[in-house]
Amino acid sequence: MTTTTLAVLVPLLPFLGAAAGLLLGRTAPGYVRPLAVLPSLTSLVLAVLVAVRQGGGQAINAATELTPTGSVPIELSLHIDGFAALVAVLVGVVASCVQIYSTGYLRNDPRYPSYAALVSLFTSAMLLVVYSGDLIVLLVGWEVMGICSYFLVGHYWETPEARAASIKAFLVTKLGDVPFLIGLFALGTDAGSFRITTVLGTVASGGLHHPTLVALLLLAGVAGKSALFPLHTWLPDAMAGPTPVSALIHAATMVAAGIYFVARLLPVFQASSAAMVVLAVMAAVTMAGSALAALAQDDIKRVLAYSTIGQLGYMAGALAVGDRGAAVFHLLSHGAFKALLFLAAGLIIHASGTNSLAVMSRMTGLRSRVPDAYWTMTVALLALAAIPPFSGFFSKEAVLGAAEHVATGHTEHAPGSAGWIVLIAGLVTAVLTAAYATRLWLLTFHGRGVEAPDHGKEPRSMTVVLWVLAVPSLAFGLAYGALPGWFDGRDLTPVLTTSVLGTGLALVGGIVTYGAWRHATALAPRVPMGAVVAHPDAEPARVEAEAIASHAPAFGDMAYAPDPADPGRLLLGPLHRHAAVGFHLDAVYHVLFVRPVQAGATLVRFLDREVVDTYVRGAAALPRLLGAAVRRAQTGNVQTYVSALLAGTVVLVVAALLVATGA
Repeated sequence: MTTTTLAVLVPLLPFLGAAAGLLLGRTAPGYVRPLAVLPSLTSLVLAVLVAVRQGGGQAINAATELTPTGSVPIELSLHIDGFAALVAVLVGVVASCVQIYSTGYLRNDPRYPSYAALVSLFTSAMLLVVYSGDLIVLLVGWEVMGICSYFLVGHYWETPEARAASIKAFLVTKLGDVPFLIGLFALGTDAGSFRITTVLGTVASGGLHHPTLVALLLLAGVAGKSALFPLHTWLPDAMAGPTPVSALIHAATMVAAGIYFVARLLPVFQASSAAMVVLAVMAAVTMAGSALAALAQDDIKRVLAYSTIGQLGYMAGALAVGDRGAAVFHLLSHGAFKALLFLAAGLIIHASGTNSLAVMSRMTGLRSRVPDAYWTMTVALLALAAIPPFSGFFSKEAVLGAAEHVATGHTEHAPGSAGWIVLIAGLVTAVLTAAYATRLWLLTFHGRGVEAPDHGKEPRSMTVVLWVLAVPSLAFGLAYGALPGWFDGRDLTPVLTTSVLGTGLALVGGIVTYGAWRHATALAPRVPMGAVVAHPDAEPARVEAEAIASHAPAFGDMAYAPDPADPGRLLLGPLHRHAAVGFHLDAVYHVLFVRPVQAGATLVRFLDREVVDTYVRGAAALPRLLGAAVRRAQTGNVQTYVSALLAGTVVLVVAALLVATGA
């Protein structure tokens, strides 16, 4: 079987699994789990074979024209280079782990068949984006992911939070997709083709007429899809969906799509220095702002959501300094440990009956209840904090090293100002990342108070997946020496200066947070209140849904309340209340966009009812009056009709005589 055939099957198999799952979900429920898991696993195996055959060498290209368009052709094409081959493997690994995990997590959910089918469709769409060599076909996968995210985030549609989150995710991403579509059309028009290789050739020859405008239009779509400032606000709210969905969106699909798109078309953005600086500013604000927000969150999943936004900022920063190798390296590394963090969080939520870190901090023995989650999450948090030798250290160091290289003027791939912006923001974020990672670990596993409930052993399908993902979280970074061939020859060896700075700052952030926690814990009073406790036999997904719906996650005699033992509150001080609500960005958008739209809708409704309808009612009034007059003349008396006819005849005769006499 040729490599091209294998590559076509990689996105096709999950799509067929999704279609079969939707068709057989009700009539043959026994086939639902095999149809969810087997296509993803097979697709993963094929993606690995494609990566082995591609080998980091020359890109694999194949194309066939879909239909004559009369102008710019649209082709079903493949363009598989080293980046695409490795990202496809990441998508396959995470999607397979999520499907296997979900068989236990949602084992009794009545909507599991549609959920599993949508996850498969989500996976297929992302693989289409990764392998596609045509921008319009890529756009199809891009938009299908948006639809899938809408349904999956809103899986618990009974809760208002899930409904609002799904709508918000859809609308915010569509807000970026409109200029994104215009930018794609501009690229295709200038290049005379939507083929990625042709577009890149046009850029290399200087044929792109308005590079800054096109790059900024495309960045709007990337900001929406990859949750970069200022269109990142949908991602924390998307935590209202099931935890495995969060793992899929954050690790290998949706948010990774925007970063991957910029990496694939990086020369388009490098054609404009202004666009690169804009991207650098977006990355800097994204990574630093989200890290501050993560340090103030109480919901464990929202901490991880803001963490994802921060790591996406690092990836965007690497692209802003013209190093797509470092960006994709961090994308791959982050995909493994972020999927692990979310799936481990699912076990913790089930064990504790709550998403609240404040409540978990008042439990003792939680780590002994879920030892698999404890050890694997510890590995993932160390990778997140970029502590050597975990994978996050090597990939984040690649980003900082690239920024330092540009800032010191050793390359002309990006403006020096972009390098300094990314470098300074990256170092500041390194401190904050270690701080919120340490805070999450301490509040979750080192609480003091009532005994955590014993829910028994978790399903093996959930725990095995954690250990599978722990391996790349620990060891993938060590493969940096073998990756240059896949990454255009980019040397990913850590740079001494940024390695020492980044690691030192991360250790400072962790140590200071630990000291603040010890100090806050010594002063923290107990807060006895009523409680809501999940049933020990409740399935994990139902526990999570109830925690979302209750608005008051609680355990034992400790209900949710602002926790004075929270080191984040102590470290942030007056900034804490602003960071906890994302620095009021949603409120700003409400004032700038929601209220004007609502006011405009009110005006349109008034004009429709009071102006348009008035004309319509007036136009109907005259025929109605004439009809009433005619109706009165219709008495049904034949003598009256004859008399009227004679009278009319007489009048006409008299009138005719008068006219004749006058003449």
